[in-house]
Amino acid sequence: MITVRPDAERGQGHFGWLRARYSFSFSSYYDPRHMGVSALRVINQDIVNGKSGFGQHGHDNMEILTYVLRGTLSHRDTLGNIADITAGEFQLMSAGTGIEHSEVNRGEVPVELLQIWLQPNVRNPQPRYAQKSFPRTPGLQRIVAADGIDAEALPIRQDATIYRGILESDGKASQPLAAGRTAWVQVISGRLRLNDVLLEAGDGAAIRNETILEFQAEQASEFLYFDLP
Repeated sequence: MITVRPDAERGQGHFGWLRARYSFSFSSYYDPRHMGVSALRVINQDIVNGKSGFGQHGHDNMEILTYVLRGTLSHRDTLGNIADITAGEFQLMSAGTGIEHSEVNRGEVPVELLQIWLQPNVRNPQPRYAQKSFPRTPGLQRIVAADGIDAEALPIRQDATIYRGILESDGKASQPLAAGRTAWVQVISGRLRLNDVLLEAGDGAAIRNETILEFQAEQASEFLYFDLP
């Protein structure tokens, strides 16, 4: 079963310096029908104006993935990490017992990013930080995997795998979904069919009780695919 979460129905936040679209309940946007899927709790698409950003604030016991789509985001945290995250790069923070950080757009043009939170399967480990870019190869590419599964992927404290999908127009990819697993697809750009369901930029889809997922791009497309417990 594939249940579409259309872009037009996502929650919205407008704060002057920040424009946000919420796939699931977050901040002042609350909808009891959309509280997350499996361990996936947050997908926010944020546009941060120049010379502004998220000041220092804290998290604990959450796996936080940031994917910068355009622009450069400057990061600083209480572990001592200071880094710029440029377009195409992923950052993964395992908050564990607690971490404080800031994410700021120091430039003049807006930064666009996806902010993604997953609940961990272990509580109160030591916090950690990772950042990586991946080649933009066509097909499905694993970017996040559970600890010890894939040394090339960013490590997450959850039985979850996240793939980035890149397909040219008419490009195809397929992926099995094991029995008992749940999945989510978030379309970043383009237009593609997931089995017989049409998805466009900004759309998400929850997937259950499917054995194989067939992706076919009607336009050049980029998306994230989450394999979840």
